[in-house]
Amino acid sequence: MALRSAESVQTAPVAALGLIGGYLTARESGIRPLGGVVLGVAGLFAGRSWLAKTDPATTAVLSAIYLGGFGASHPLAKKVGAWPAVLGVAAASAAASYALSDRR
Repeated sequence: MALRSAESVQTAPVAALGLIGGYLTARESGIRPLGGVVLGVAGLFAGRSWLAKTDPATTAVLSAIYLGGFGASHPLAKKVGAWPAVLGVAAASAAASYALSDRR
């Protein structure tokens, strides 16, 4: 099985699905590290495309937004609930991915 070329991947949905899928996997399986695997695989896949489409600095910014969203979702969930927190950070990461990488 071959991966699509890094330049052809739209990373906004990958970033959003990585955050949402990681949360859902951890929640439904009860195995938090398994959710981390989903988050990590999606992040690496998106990062491969960010680097191919942009530059190392932009890739670092997008990676920080992605991972920062994961970290921020935990305290945010205590204020607004788990699903709104996860959906909010997923939307923010997807928007940044689109604006800084995909629309090029």
